[in-house]
Amino acid sequence: MSDPTPFEPVQPPPPSAPLQTGLSDTAAGALAYFTFIPALIFLLVEPYNKSPFVRFHAWQSILLSIAAFVISLVLGICLGVTLIFLPYSMHYMLWRLIDLAWLIVWLLCVVNAFNGKRYKLPVIGALAEKQAGV
Repeated sequence: MSDPTPFEPVQPPPPSAPLQTGLSDTAAGALAYFTFIPALIFLLVEPYNKSPFVRFHAWQSILLSIAAFVISLVLGICLGVTLIFLPYSMHYMLWRLIDLAWLIVWLLCVVNAFNGKRYKLPVIGALAEKQAGV
């Protein structure tokens, strides 16, 4: 082809594949577990709120946060009462074990979501499925 002269129209290049923006469903599902704020955002923002996978993990994250708060509150009251009977070191060790248990549950959820698996927690998982409409 000859070089275009200033008076010849130049053809634009053919359109390329559309750019993919945003996160993958697995990344969004995993990020939903980093506090309840990303979970709420994923439930409100398209295209994430259209994905059953992301909705499930967002709801499970919200329900896990609520359960962690309630259970920690109840255990805090119970362990606070037992502080009278138990030495402080035992009380401190029980709290560290509870924190470790929450960390393990949280890591299981994040890793499974990132790997594309729908890991259902007992009780919470069924409620999350119901809320997500899965």
